[in-house]
Amino acid sequence: MKERESHILRGTLCTTIGGIFWGFSGACGQYLFANYELSPLWLTCIRLLIAGTVLTGLAAVRQRKKLLAVVRSPRETGRITLYGVFGLMMCQFSYLTSIRHSNAGTTTVLQNLNMVLIMLLTCLRLRRRPDRREMLALILALAGTYILATGGDPRHMVLTGAGLFWGLMTAVAAATYTLLPRKLLPKWGWEIVTGLGMLTGGIVLSLAARIWRVSVQLPAAGWVAVMGVTVLGSIVAFPLFMQGIEDVGPVRSSMLAATEPVSATLISAVWLGTQFPLSSLIGFACILVTIFLLAKNA
Repeated sequence: MKERESHILRGTLCTTIGGIFWGFSGACGQYLFANYELSPLWLTCIRLLIAGTVLTGLAAVRQRKKLLAVVRSPRETGRITLYGVFGLMMCQFSYLTSIRHSNAGTTTVLQNLNMVLIMLLTCLRLRRRPDRREMLALILALAGTYILATGGDPRHMVLTGAGLFWGLMTAVAAATYTLLPRKLLPKWGWEIVTGLGMLTGGIVLSLAARIWRVSVQLPAAGWVAVMGVTVLGSIVAFPLFMQGIEDVGPVRSSMLAATEPVSATLISAVWLGTQFPLSSLIGFACILVTIFLLAKNA
C-alpha cells in the first residue's frame, strides 16, 4: 500500500512538473519571437536535433540491444521516421509558429483540442455516436474556440487568422503525434521511439530548410531561452510526463497535464506582460473542461 501511494505521489509530481516545464518552454518561445528576429523553423530544428540526440543517447545506454534492432530494421526505422516527421516535427513546428502569431497561453489551450479530435476519430472508427459527455466536450470545445477567435463578437477577430490557423494545426498535429506511435511504443518503448523520432524529424526538417544557411546571433539571455525551449521543454519534460503516465495512468496524467496551458498563461502574463481579456479566459475554461470530460472516457 505504501509503495502504491509513493508511486501515485511520484507520478503526480512528475506529471505536474512536466506540464509546468512545457508551459514554461512555450513562454520562452514567445519571449524569443517577441524580442529577436528568430524563425520558428530554426527553433524547431534546434529543439528536435538537440533533444533527439540526447534522448537517443539515453536509449543507447539503457536499451542498446533494442536500439540496434530498430536501426537494423528498415521497416521499423521507416515507421519511426514517419512518426518523427508527421507527428513530432509537425507538432513542434506548428506549436512554435502558433506562439509566434499569438502567445504561449492561447497556443497551449488550443493544442488541447487534440483530445476532441481523437474522440471524434475514435467514434468514426468504431462507427458509434458520441455519448452525452463527449457531446458536451465537443460543444464546449467549439464554443471555446469561437470565443478565443472572436471575443464573443462575430464582427471581428481577436486572434489573427494565422494565429487561429496554426493553433488549430497544433491540435491536429498533436492528435497525429498521439495516435501514430500507439503500436510502436509498446514494442520499443518511449525512449527509442521519441529519441529517434525527434532526431529523424529534426534531420529531415533541417535538410529541407537548409538550416545551416540561417545565421542566428543571440545574446546570452536569448540562448538561455533557447535552452529553456529545448532542455526543459523536451529533454526534461517528456521523461517526467512519461514517468507520470507509468505511475498514475493516462487518465489522471491527462488531467494533470492541464498544468501546461495554465502555467503557460500565468508565466506569459507575469513574465512577458501578455494581457488576456475576460473573453479569452472564458474560452480557455471551456476548452480545459474538455480535458476532464474526455479523460474520464479514456
